[in-house]
Amino acid sequence: MSSLFVRTALFVPGNRPERFAKALASGADAVIIDLEDAVPSAEKAAARQHLAQFILWNRDVQLLVRINATGTMEHEADLEVCRQHPDVVGIMLPKAESAAQVNHVATSGKAVWPIIESARGMLAITEIAACTGVQRLTFGALDLALDLGLKAGSPAAETVYDQTRFALLLHSRVNDLQPPLDSVYPNFEDDTGLASAMRRGRDMGMGGALCIHPRQVAIVHSALAPSAEEKAWAQRIVSAAASGEAAFKVDGEMVDAPVLGRARRLLAMN
Repeated sequence: MSSLFVRTALFVPGNRPERFAKALASGADAVIIDLEDAVPSAEKAAARQHLAQFILWNRDVQLLVRINATGTMEHEADLEVCRQHPDVVGIMLPKAESAAQVNHVATSGKAVWPIIESARGMLAITEIAACTGVQRLTFGALDLALDLGLKAGSPAAETVYDQTRFALLLHSRVNDLQPPLDSVYPNFEDDTGLASAMRRGRDMGMGGALCIHPRQVAIVHSALAPSAEEKAWAQRIVSAAASGEAAFKVDGEMVDAPVLGRARRLLAMN
């Protein structure tokens, strides 16, 4: 996993160790072993053992782990197993609601990815994003909808989610974090809907998305990549900039520094 270029982060249930290797072979930029929502309470200890055993048998893998939330019975045990293994390169903290919670997870020495999933978390984004050790922000749309009383999947809920995305973008930028990842797209059989949502998120500045099924990975990557037309436009801009002029015209439109910057960014994308 490249810590600098993560477009897709694929969840795999911690109680399904037979899926770990398959997830790593999916093409996802990051794989998240989920010890939280995907694992029944009675199987959480076994999930930690599966994680530790997989790392023991598969050296040099790089994994993220979604631990259980602060205040739950499993939280400290999850943190401890992450501390013990260098191949766990990051910890996702669900229901992040304060800097104190994030700072405690950061004592593990791992990169922290706080997940904003509540009203309290939204109000604490400023302090959460500024914590040492935070690498990336994301949010949980379904939990946020439950906490705020939104109808998940509705246009009205999307209006609120857009405000969440903007907050994550803003605080990621001012704290020099990697671009935030979008929440999961729950219907993993709706390829068209996923692609549309990812293109929209890309145009908003989001860096990618959390995934819940391997089939989503290639769709997200394709949706995030610039089109052939966009690449051709960007190349014309960059080529014209070789003249050294501060402002110039391409395709009948004026080009200055921000437009040139966007063109260079497009060409740098895969």
